Amino acid sequence: MNTAIKTDASTDDHPHTHALNRFAVIPVAERLSADTTHAGRGVTIAFLDSGFYPHPDLVRPHNRILAYHDAANPEARLDVESSPQSWDWHGTQTSVTAAGNGFLSDGVYRGLASEAMVVLVKVSDRGRITDENIVRGLDWVIANKDRYRIRIVSMSLGGDLETSYKDSLVDAAAERSVQAGITVVVASGNAGCTDQPRPIPPANAPSVITVGGYNDHNELDTDNPDPYCSSFGPTIDGLMKPEIVAPAIWVAAPILPESDFYRQAEALSLIAAAPDYKQQKLAGELWQAAALPDSIVDASTSEIRETAEAHLRERKIVATHYQHVDGTSFAAPIVASVIAQMLEANPKLTPGVIKNILIATASRAPRLTLRHQGYGVLNAQRAVAEAGREAHTHEECDFNAPRIDKGKLVFWYHDDAAKQVSIAGDFNDWNPKQNRLARHASGMWQAALPILPPGTYQYKLVVDGERWLEDPCNGLKTEDNHGGFNSVLHIAE
Repeated sequence: MNTAIKTDASTDDHPHTHALNRFAVIPVAERLSADTTHAGRGVTIAFLDSGFYPHPDLVRPHNRILAYHDAANPEARLDVESSPQSWDWHGTQTSVTAAGNGFLSDGVYRGLASEAMVVLVKVSDRGRITDENIVRGLDWVIANKDRYRIRIVSMSLGGDLETSYKDSLVDAAAERSVQAGITVVVASGNAGCTDQPRPIPPANAPSVITVGGYNDHNELDTDNPDPYCSSFGPTIDGLMKPEIVAPAIWVAAPILPESDFYRQAEALSLIAAAPDYKQQKLAGELWQAAALPDSIVDASTSEIRETAEAHLRERKIVATHYQHVDGTSFAAPIVASVIAQMLEANPKLTPGVIKNILIATASRAPRLTLRHQGYGVLNAQRAVAEAGREAHTHEECDFNAPRIDKGKLVFWYHDDAAKQVSIAGDFNDWNPKQNRLARHASGMWQAALPILPPGTYQYKLVVDGERWLEDPCNGLKTEDNHGGFNSVLHIAE
């Protein structure tokens, strides 16, 4: 194990509180109404990012970092005594968002996978992330998945250029990871409000779970959130991405320990939380540490408090050691933490089953376009509950797009509650009675049709004669001109 962790005792001896300030954001568990009886026990999540720091939320009171690997410098070690670098902040935030136990917030900002083990894989060279290092990182994870029991990879990063998944080494590595039995979760990116909104590798890989974002304005009512500027498809290959959306703004994440900002946050928190009789004394002692103007020394008590709170708000500080952040970089690890809960509830789940459950339990949001939200808003509680009930496995059935097998065009569909399923498409005049799926021995629905002539076709699944929906196993879609999508099928010559 290439890890060096030394506990920082300074977190046990300090003059400040860990309590939230009045600008606090809602913890993820409350925001999602999540099932907190599961916490990722027995599951290992690997994080690929620009860098990491052994944050107290991961190592106190028990070290949950199983391994650290630097793709650019395999001999490097993760050491709390080394000065953290700016590029360590992002990976520290993403890993703690998913798996932190809230040690520095008295448990308030606890990730949903707060008891999962973690593996940290640095894929940058002094902050610069390259395709080659992403591939090296993923290949290292595949090679060590059994050693560390890695079931999930969370990646809040992207490659250098937009390209087809067929030509991308990063996408190929992501696909290899899924084939190896690892569920790969990727941030869609934050280019949705630009003229180039499409996801880039690895977010455009067919088998990964691509996560977009939404904005709930730090409110508990998330039934109808607003959009966030997350990247969306169709990709160059026609795949609709993301599959699902999760909170991408107002998310609490740690401030990088031992950084100037960390010390400023501590000083500001002390000043803002102090009773009136201590305000002027503390301001005189801490104004420089808090990066406040020197005029604060002669200000009144009310002016000191107002200034300190204004700086807390401007710097997005929500507790002494946390700030609120935004980006699909944080939506992805939230989904990864829910998957860890799902795997605790049912360790037999495979990547295809997990993706299918997340899609099936998501809810479409009226204010988000279908292109932006994919199959809908993450429903953490329903996903974990469905995972616990799931009996199907990849060995006995198929959660992939339609494919030719033994001279037939084979479709699969997963819906235990359905009484009847059929296929309606332009190849059968959209007749829902012509091509029916039958119950497979596994309990899933299956159809084996004669191979169609070469060409491009559109179709939908029809459930119980009433629900017309796109195929959740097929990422190729096109708008149906009725506010939804048709699934797309290419038959090569």
